[in-house]
Amino acid sequence: MAADLGELLVPYMPTIRVPRTGDRVFKSECAFSFDSPESEGGLYVCMNTFLGFGREHVERHYRKTGQSVYMHLKRHVKEKATGAAGGAIPRRRNGKVFLDLELNRDFNGEDYEYEDEAKLVIFPDHFEIPLPNIEELPALVTIACDAVLNAPSAYKKQEPESWEEEIQVSRHARSLRQLDNGVRIPPSGWKCQKCELRENLWLNLTDGAVLCGKWFFDGSGGNGHALEHYRETNHPLAVKLDTITPDGADVYSFEEEEAVLDPHISEHLSHFGIDMLQMQKRTENGHHTDNNSRPRVSEWEVIQESGMKLKAVFGSGYTGIKNLGNSCYLGTVLQVLFIFYINYFCINFHSDKGVSPRMLKSLVSRGHPEFSSNRQQDAHEFLLHIINLVERNSAGSENPSDVFRFLVEERVQCCQTRRVRYTQRVDCCIQLPAPIEAATNREELLAYEAKRKEAEENMRAPPEPVRARIPFTACLQAFTEPENVPDFWSSALQAKSAGVKTSRFTSFPEYLIVQVKKFTFGVDWVPKKLDLAIDVPDFLDLNRLRATGLQAGEEELPDLMPPIVLPEDTRAPEIDETAVMQLAEMGFPLEACRKAVYYTGNMGPEMAFNWIIAHMEEPDFAEPLLLPSMMDPGPSTSDSPLGTAPLGSSPPEESIAILTSMGFPRNHSIQALKATNNNLERALDWIFTHPEEEESDAVSDMADTEPNDNAFSNANSHSDSTLSPDRDTTGPRVKDGPGRYELFAFISHMGASTMSGHYVCHIKKEGRWVIYNDHKVCLSERPPKDLGYIYFYHRLSSS
Repeated sequence: MAADLGELLVPYMPTIRVPRTGDRVFKSECAFSFDSPESEGGLYVCMNTFLGFGREHVERHYRKTGQSVYMHLKRHVKEKATGAAGGAIPRRRNGKVFLDLELNRDFNGEDYEYEDEAKLVIFPDHFEIPLPNIEELPALVTIACDAVLNAPSAYKKQEPESWEEEIQVSRHARSLRQLDNGVRIPPSGWKCQKCELRENLWLNLTDGAVLCGKWFFDGSGGNGHALEHYRETNHPLAVKLDTITPDGADVYSFEEEEAVLDPHISEHLSHFGIDMLQMQKRTENGHHTDNNSRPRVSEWEVIQESGMKLKAVFGSGYTGIKNLGNSCYLGTVLQVLFIFYINYFCINFHSDKGVSPRMLKSLVSRGHPEFSSNRQQDAHEFLLHIINLVERNSAGSENPSDVFRFLVEERVQCCQTRRVRYTQRVDCCIQLPAPIEAATNREELLAYEAKRKEAEENMRAPPEPVRARIPFTACLQAFTEPENVPDFWSSALQAKSAGVKTSRFTSFPEYLIVQVKKFTFGVDWVPKKLDLAIDVPDFLDLNRLRATGLQAGEEELPDLMPPIVLPEDTRAPEIDETAVMQLAEMGFPLEACRKAVYYTGNMGPEMAFNWIIAHMEEPDFAEPLLLPSMMDPGPSTSDSPLGTAPLGSSPPEESIAILTSMGFPRNHSIQALKATNNNLERALDWIFTHPEEEESDAVSDMADTEPNDNAFSNANSHSDSTLSPDRDTTGPRVKDGPGRYELFAFISHMGASTMSGHYVCHIKKEGRWVIYNDHKVCLSERPPKDLGYIYFYHRLSSS
C-alpha cells in the first residue's frame, strides 16, 4: 500500500511545498467565501500556495491553476454524551483537536467537544488519503503535511515571546511609607490638583496626591503632573484611579520606571479611605471611560434591546458576522451593503452560528493604516471607504455604488456684489447637523449642566445624564441654512470678500445615506459623542430641497482664478546646499540637484532624489534653475482686462514638481491640481481616489476658493468633479428620481467615542425589523430609530 501511495503522488511531487518561514497558511477561512473547517464541506488548503478554499471554489482553483493536491480540513462540533446522572461524560478534550484554530465562541462550553479530521485530496478524481499517514507517504509529503497542520493560522496574532514580560512585585511595596495627612479620596469626581483634568488620573500612594499622567501621541493622557510630583517628592508608587477593582489595580513605579505589582494594594488604598471591594472598573468593551461619566447603561440596553425575548432567525439574508475584536463597525456596514453588493462579492451564505469576515476584512482594508488594524473605527468612514473601493474596482462594468451617488449644486454668493456662482459635484451621503439649541428639553439640559458643575466643584457624584431630544425638522433646517465661506475670493471684486454658500440636490439617489453628526472633538482632541435622540421619520420628502440653478435676475461671478501672489523678496530662494552636494556626489548634474532640492521644498535628499529619477528624461533636466522672479517679466497680469489668470492656466510648477517627485505622472498631477484649485493636500487625495486609468475629463475649474466642508460628505472620491449623467461616461452614473424615501436600515453606536464602544444595525426585511448584533440575528421588538448614527433610505416610486 505504501508503494502504491508513493507511486500515486510521484507526478504531483513538484507541486507540493513545505511552508517556509514567512509563508502564511490560510487554513481558517476560504479565500472567496466564509467557508471554514467547521462548514459542512470543510476547507481545502492548496499544498502549493497554502490558500484555503471552500467546497464550491476548490474545483475552480484546480481548473484555473492545475494544482491537484489539497489538504482537506474538517472540524466536527458535537454535544458531549451524557451519563446516567445527566452530566457530561468526561473526555480528553484535546485528544482529537490538532488544528491551530480559534474555538467557536458559541460552542466553547463544557457541553461540546471538538474533533478534527485531515486528509489529502487529489483532484480531479477526489482520491482521499487520511492523515496522519507517516509510514505510507513519501518523506517530503509527510513533512509538508505536518508543517501545514502545525502552522499557526494566517490571522492569528503573532507576538515575540520576549515582549511577554511578567509584571514584577515592586521593591517599594512592602516598605512603602504613607503619610498620615488625613487625605480621603471620594468615590468619584476626581480631578488633577494642578490642571483640573478629569481623566488619566493617578493617586500617589504615599501622600494621596491626585495628578494627571503623561501625554500620549494621540492627544489623550495628561500633562505629566504625576511624574513632576515624583521628581519633587521621590514618592515612588502611584495607582491609576479608574482601574481599581476588587481584583486589583494598575500600579506604576516612577523609580523603577515600569508597571509593577503591589501585594499590599488593599491596605495602601484603605489608608486613603478607598475600599477595593466597593470599586468597579469603569470600562466599556475593554475601553476607557471618563471617571466623571456614568456607564451608558440605558443606551446599551435600548439599542441592543436587552431584557426582551427576541426571536432568533437565520438563513439566507439572516446570517450574523462574528466580531473579530473591535470589528463590529465592519460587520454592521457590511450587513447593510450586502443588500447592494451581493452579486459584486459573490456572496451566498447562511449559518446560524455566524460567519467570520477575516478574509474579507483583509481584502477591503489592505493598505489602509486604520482599517487594517485591530482598533475600533468610525462606521461612517468605513462605509465611504467601501463605496469608493467598489467604484474604483468597477471600471468597465456595472458599478453597484451608483445607487448612492447624487449631484449636489453649490451656490456661492458674494455678499458685497450679490453675484453668484453655481457648481456641481458628486456625493454619496448627506451629513445632518444636530443643533443642541433646538432641543425640545432645553430647560432640562440647562438644569442638568448646572447640577453637574456643582457636583464637580463639591467633588460629589455627577447627576444622572440627560439626553437631548432634537426634532428631525430642526436638523434639516440647520442643513439648509447658508454658511459662511472662509477666505472667500470674489472674482467680481478681485479681492477677498464675505461669501455665503448653500447646497441643494441636483438629483436624488436611488438609495439615500444620512449621517447624523453625533461626534465632536473634546479639548483633548479625542472624538466624543453627543448624547442625543432624534425623531427620525420612516418616510422622508426632500423634493423641496431640489436645486433650481441660475435664477432670473441673478448675475454670475466671472470665471477668473485668484492671482498668483509672488513674494516681495525677489532674492534667490534659499536652497539646502548640503542636500545638493549629497546628490551631486552621486553623479547627477549640479543644476539638476539644485532644481530637485528647490522643487521638493528643501524636504531632504531622499525626496529630491525621487524628483531626479522622475525628471531625468526631460530635455531641460540639467538646465539652470529659473524662477519667476529670475525670469524676464513677460506680459504682466495687469495687461489682462481684469488682471487675473484665465481658468485654463497651468498650475504652479512648484506644486507640479512636488507631486511628480512623489512618483505621480506629470499629466495626472496637473489634472489633480486643476481639479482642486492648486491645493496640494486635496490634490494628493484626488490622485489616490482617481486612478489614472479612470480619470474623468469633466473636471470643474473652480474660480472661487471655498473649502468642501459643508453638510455633504467630503470623503467621497469625486467631491471635486463636476459630473452629470449626460456628459460624463467614465465617472459614476447618477440616477435621478423623486425625492421621497422610506427608511429601511440604520446603524447605531454605543459608547462615548468612535475609538471605543460597539455598533449594531437594524434592517427592515420582509416587512419586519431585524437586529444584527455581531453573530446574533433576531427579530426586533422595538427598533431604537431615535438613537441611530447612520440611516439608509430607499426611494419610493412616483405612484
